[in-house]
Amino acid sequence: MNLHKYIDQGLLLVRVIPNSSQHKLVEENGRLKLYLRMAPDKGKANKELIRFFKKEMGLSLEIKVGAKSRDKMLKIIP
Repeated sequence: MNLHKYIDQGLLLVRVIPNSSQHKLVEENGRLKLYLRMAPDKGKANKELIRFFKKEMGLSLEIKVGAKSRDKMLKIIP
């Protein structure tokens, strides 16, 4: 998936769906949705989110906004 159209000024907006049976990144209604297997317990889903983008997309990032929300603003670290 080409993420360049979703990146604006080094920021990426993603809606996270935890406790999913799947582990995938999809586009729905012009937005990115990331389905994760981990539960949103003690930051486990957030850690899985960061690992997913590092492993699957080759991006280093951090959560700028939304650490306790499903809607995340991620800052790409060059």
